[in-house]
Amino acid sequence: MRLAILALDGVFDTGLTVLLDTFATANELAAARGFASPPFDVSLVGVRRRIRTAHGLSTPVELASSVRQPDWVVVPALNAKQPERLIEALERSDVRDAMAYLRTCNADGIGIAAACIGTFVLAEAGLLDNRDATTSWPLAPFFRQRYPTVKLDDSRMVVASDRVVTAGAMMGHLDLALWLVRQASPELATLVARFMLVDARSSQAEYIVPDHLAHADPLIAKFERWARDNLSSGFSLQEVASVLSVGTRTLQRRTEAVLGKSPLAFFQDLRIERARHLVSIGCDVETIASEVGYADSATLRTLLRRRLGRGVRELRADMR
Repeated sequence: MRLAILALDGVFDTGLTVLLDTFATANELAAARGFASPPFDVSLVGVRRRIRTAHGLSTPVELASSVRQPDWVVVPALNAKQPERLIEALERSDVRDAMAYLRTCNADGIGIAAACIGTFVLAEAGLLDNRDATTSWPLAPFFRQRYPTVKLDDSRMVVASDRVVTAGAMMGHLDLALWLVRQASPELATLVARFMLVDARSSQAEYIVPDHLAHADPLIAKFERWARDNLSSGFSLQEVASVLSVGTRTLQRRTEAVLGKSPLAFFQDLRIERARHLVSIGCDVETIASEVGYADSATLRTLLRRRLGRGVRELRADMR
């Protein structure tokens, strides 16, 4: 599999090196297992002849337009974690040239992949329009506002939509790399994950910090504060809308636009977050259920397992 890693000035150092190290590890393990040839032919490319990483490391790259046609072009994240800085980065001439290159590759049937903030480059290029996608969860509200036609699910770690693949925040680069290794050999991907001490993780949901997302919008921030004060009570959309002095439709629309979910779903997220904290400090399950507004512990156990993929016992084990 020929891979072109498209690096731009200000690239996130960890994302770039994770991609390179994962494919190098895959090739080394493949050789040790008797593969006839390395499964990955990796080129570091750019739209200029040299890039400087976010930490100031300068390295030459091959011009993307001059390399042999790859099977996949992989875009690591730009290190621009604030919306204002990210907008500035997306307007740079080199980034615009990279978008044009990606559109050409997509038209030629070449696979396009990106992780974390690299997904914004794909979205800005129009390659995610009307597609399922994921992104870096802290920037999901901004992503939704800027790219309303993208079918964003920021709870997912990796989303494949035809020949366009997106992955989640920061270390989502590793999940993306393993996804690509898996396309060549599922057995090799499992072996690489074991050597690199990577646990299976199909979701970003358990890593999301709800109040960080809420602060992206003043109304949602007020809703979040109300919700935290009322976790032990039943949820009423009419009640919270009245307290916030807005209509129920306004609150519903704003929550969907900013968070990509209903007010009730966000309220449930906060309940889960609180329940996880109480589990971590050793509270008994009946007390936790009461604290977060569930009638009994069985309901809470079911919800935790459905939302997090683990029960109380596993969550407690994780905290040790």
